[in-house]
Amino acid sequence: MADVQARMEGALARLLPASGLAPARLHAAMRYAVLEGGKRVRPLLAFAAGEVTQAPVERVEVAAAAVELIHAYSLVHDDLPCMDDDTLRRGKPTTHVQFGEATALLAGDALQALAFQLLAEHRLAEDPARQLEMARALAAAAGSRGMAGGQQIDLESTGNKLPAVELEFMHIRKTGALIEAAVRLGALCGGDCPKALEQYARRVGLAFQVVDDVLDAEASTATLGKTAGKDSKQGKPTYVSALGAGAVRAFAEELRRGARESVAPLGAAARRLAELADFIVLRKF
Repeated sequence: MADVQARMEGALARLLPASGLAPARLHAAMRYAVLEGGKRVRPLLAFAAGEVTQAPVERVEVAAAAVELIHAYSLVHDDLPCMDDDTLRRGKPTTHVQFGEATALLAGDALQALAFQLLAEHRLAEDPARQLEMARALAAAAGSRGMAGGQQIDLESTGNKLPAVELEFMHIRKTGALIEAAVRLGALCGGDCPKALEQYARRVGLAFQVVDDVLDAEASTATLGKTAGKDSKQGKPTYVSALGAGAVRAFAEELRRGARESVAPLGAAARRLAELADFIVLRKF
């Protein structure tokens, strides 16, 4: 993990516009939003999926960067006053607190655009059709049937207690879609994406949000690096409120086992994916 995280920090620093390049304030905000923070779970998953298809790491690096830029843009917009109105992210002031709302909005827009620029500028697959599929998959994951749509459902659900089945529908889109895209893009850098990886990604993507709900309810702000207890205070539906702490932990464990079982037939090539399922479910922060 440390090797991939360090590699991605260097790649992102290289692929982002230099902070001194005009318009300097916008580029500084983009770099602030992306660099020096986060566990890089999505790049970790992309690299692990790339091992299954023997994808060249130089290609996975760019694909993973594209996914991480989409993730970073979503966090910038999610923290804005018109959305969650948060002031802390990854242990530092949110982008709009540091640079102002207007610049933060533009930084998020520019990060999203840069993600697709990377997919177009770099050769990431031998087959052009496969590279086109990578762009399609990332766009779908970020759009109205994916992350943005999940966020809209989240906004509309504030103040309501959703049953578990509706929570799953929301979170598969809001959080899971981009995690699924990370796995898919990593694999596509080396060949076709095996069906087993799609099943794994669906389960681990949902598990990530389930555990996030638990941590938001139980961990401290200092531990999380973002405001703890925010979901409860804002009246957002969570797995903890829907199932209770005990049941939600059992559900997370069920998803972890299912994710591991999905990739077990792939043997040693999927070892990192299995380990990441453990990390996502068993993490403490």
